[in-house]
Amino acid sequence: MKFSILKKDIKSAARAGKIETDHGSIETPIFMPVGTAGTVKAVHIHELDSVIGAQIILGNTYHLYLRPGTDILKQAGGLHKFNNWKRPILTDSGGYQVYSLSHRRKITEEGATFQSHIDGSRHLFTPENVMDIQRAIGGDFIMAFDECTPYPCEYRYAKKSMELTHRWLARCCKHFDNTEGLYGYEQTLIPIVQGSTYDDLRKESAETIASFDRPANAIGGLSVGEPAEEMYRITDMVCQILPFEKPRYLMGVGTPANILECIALGIDMFDCVLPTRNARHGLLYTAEGVLNMRNARWKDDFEAIDEQSNSLTSRVHTRAYLHHLLRCGEILGAQIASLHNLSFFLWLVGEARKHILAGDFLDWKNEMVPKLEMRL
Repeated sequence: MKFSILKKDIKSAARAGKIETDHGSIETPIFMPVGTAGTVKAVHIHELDSVIGAQIILGNTYHLYLRPGTDILKQAGGLHKFNNWKRPILTDSGGYQVYSLSHRRKITEEGATFQSHIDGSRHLFTPENVMDIQRAIGGDFIMAFDECTPYPCEYRYAKKSMELTHRWLARCCKHFDNTEGLYGYEQTLIPIVQGSTYDDLRKESAETIASFDRPANAIGGLSVGEPAEEMYRITDMVCQILPFEKPRYLMGVGTPANILECIALGIDMFDCVLPTRNARHGLLYTAEGVLNMRNARWKDDFEAIDEQSNSLTSRVHTRAYLHHLLRCGEILGAQIASLHNLSFFLWLVGEARKHILAGDFLDWKNEMVPKLEMRL
C-alpha cells in the first residue's frame, strides 16, 4: 500500500490524497460503503461501481466468519471473487460486533468468547485467529482485533480495555507478520486507537498505535453515543498525534455533517451503515438537507426525488413514487433510496476533495454543514 498527499488545506487539517493498492487506487477523502455479509444491502455490485462510484467497500469479519464461513471463501478465492468486486476491500476485525453482543460474550486476555446470533453456537476470537480469518476473507486492508468500549464508560474500565487492545495489537502484528496472504496480493494491517472520551487515554493510545509504525492508522470507539462535540475533540487531538504521512481512518462515522467536520480535522477514510440503514427507513440525504420520504407531505409531490443527484434513479423517479414504494414495503423503494444515499455520500467526499485541491475547502464546508443538518 502506498499513500501520497497531493494537497493540504491551508485553513484546516484537511488533505487530498491517493492510496494505491493491488486492487486499484483510492482518492481520499473517501467514504466506504458497508457490505456486512458480502454485499451492500439492496445494491448490486455493478451499481456500486458504475452508478455510485465506490472505490472501496467493507466486509464484516464476524458475519462472514459465521456465514458463509472461511472454508467457502477460500474455495471461492476470497471475497473479491466470491462477490465479484474488483476494487479494494477493507475488513473489520469483528471487535465492534463482539462489543454489540455484550449479553452474549466474555472478554479475557486470550480473546473474546461469544455466542452466534444465528444459532447460539459458541466461538472464540483471538488476535491470532482474527488475522487468519481476515487473511481468508482477503481484504486489502485488515483491522487489528480490539475492544470497543461503550459510552459512557467508567475511566478504570476504559484504561483496562485500552491496555488490552494494545496487547492484542502486539499479538496481531506478530501473527500477521509471520503469515502470508492466500491470494497473491498485499494486505495491510491497520491498528486502532481506543481510550473512550478520556484525553490522557486517547493520547497514550495514539502514541502507542503510532509506535507500531504500520502503513495506516484508525480511530475506533467513537460514534457510539457520545455528543458530536466530544467526537470532534477526540478526533482532533488524535489526528495531531498520528503520523501526518499515513492514512487516518475514523471508524463508523457518520452523518454527512460529521464527515465534513472530520475531514477538516485530518481524517481520510470513513465508513458507516447510516446511508443504507436510514434509506430503508425512508431518510434521504441531499445537499439541501434531509428528507423523510415516508411523510405524507410527499404523497402527491411529482418532482424528481433529487434533480442534483448522481443517481439516475433519483432524477427520473418522483418523490410521490418513492413515498408509495416505501409505504408499501416494496423492495424497490429500499433499492432506490440506498442508491441515492450512497451516491450522495460519495458525491460529498468527492466535492470535499475538489475544494481541498482548489484551496477553498473550509469556506465550502462551513457553508455546507448547516444545510446538511436541516430537515426538509
